[in-house]
Amino acid sequence: MECINLEICLNSFMKISIGSNIIKGPYGGGNEFIRNLHERLIKDGHEVVFTLDDDDIDIILLTNPLKNSINSTFDNYDIDFYQKFKNPNSIAIQRINECDERKNTKYVNKELIKRNKNIDLNIFVSNWLKKIFIDQGIDKKGSIVLMGGPTIKLFNRREEQKKLIGDKIKIVTHHWSGNVMKGLNTYLLIDELLENKKLKDRYEFTYIGNLDEGVEFKNSKVIKPLYGIDLVKELKKHDIYITASINEPSGNHHMEAAMLGLPILYFNSGGTPEYCYGFGLEFNSENILQKIDEIVSNYDCFTTALKKYPYSFENAYVHLINFLNEAHQNKDKIIKNRNNLNNVAVILKFIYSFVMRYFYKKYINTKIYLGRIKRYAAKVN
Repeated sequence: MECINLEICLNSFMKISIGSNIIKGPYGGGNEFIRNLHERLIKDGHEVVFTLDDDDIDIILLTNPLKNSINSTFDNYDIDFYQKFKNPNSIAIQRINECDERKNTKYVNKELIKRNKNIDLNIFVSNWLKKIFIDQGIDKKGSIVLMGGPTIKLFNRREEQKKLIGDKIKIVTHHWSGNVMKGLNTYLLIDELLENKKLKDRYEFTYIGNLDEGVEFKNSKVIKPLYGIDLVKELKKHDIYITASINEPSGNHHMEAAMLGLPILYFNSGGTPEYCYGFGLEFNSENILQKIDEIVSNYDCFTTALKKYPYSFENAYVHLINFLNEAHQNKDKIIKNRNNLNNVAVILKFIYSFVMRYFYKKYINTKIYLGRIKRYAAKVN
C-alpha cells in the first residue's frame, strides 16, 4: 500500500467515525474536507463509519454539534452517551471551523464552547479561530491548529507557470454561500466600477456561486456554483483571484485558486491572511484597482511563489493522521483526565439531542418542500 509518509505507515490502523454525511456536488469547504478525508482514510486502510452504532470505534471526529447542521450524524451528547455506556476507550476529537464572527450570529461561540466541555481534543482551522475560542473560555485541552486545503489531485496547475491570459485582466471569485459576509459588498463595488467603459475594457469580473434573492450584477459574469473539474476549468480561465470574505475561519475557496496558480487579492480579516500572505496582496475597497495593477506588474513573482503553496489537503492529512495516531496511542492518559459524567444527565441529554435533531430535520424538509411548491406555483402563474 502506498503511503505519503513513512511515519503514517508505521502507525496502527484505526476505526474512525466522522460525524457528517458527505453531500454530493458543491456544498462548501467543510464538506470537501470530509469527502477528501474519507477517501484518504479508506485508501490507507483505516475503517470509516459515519455513526456511533459500532462498539469498537477508536476515534470519533465531531464536525458540528449544532442542531441546525442538517448533514451532521451525531453531536456531543451522542458522544457522551457512547463513551459512557458503549465504549469508554474511544477518543473524541472536535474539528472547529465555525464562529459567530463569520456570519454575524450571536449563539455559535457560546454553544460550541458549552458542547465542547467533554470532548477530549480539539482541532482548529486557523490560529485566528483558536484565539477567539481560547479568549472566550474554551478549555485549553490538547489541541492543534491544522491548516487544511484542497486536494492536489484535482487542484493543480499542470502547466509550468501561470501566465496572463489576454488583453483583459480576468478576475474571479467563488462562494457556496451568498451571505453578505462572504464579501458581497466588495463584489458589487467591482461590478459598479465596471460601469466605467475604460475600466470595463481593461478588467473582467466573474462571480461563481449562489446569490441571495434580489442581488444582481450588471457588468459581471455570474455562474451557478461549480464543483470538481468544472470548477477547476473555469478558475483556470482567469488571471487573479479575489476574496473579500470577512472573518472567515479559513476558507477553501482562495486555497483552490492558489493551488491553480492564481495570485490572491484578500482582505486582512479572519484566518484568510494566514493562508494568503506571500501569495498575493492585501487590499481594501479604496485601493482595489491599485492592488490589481500591482499584481499584474509583478505577476511572474507571484506565480513563481505559488508553485510552493503549502496548504493542500495532502499536507494537512499527514499532520492530521499523526495527531489521530498519537491520540489513539495515548488514550489511557487522555481517558484518565476526563470528567466523571453523571449517568442520568448523559441519558437525558442524549434523549434531548435525538428529539431536537429529529424535529429540526423534519422542519427543514418541510421548508424545502414548501419552497418547491412556491416556485412551481410561480412558474405556473
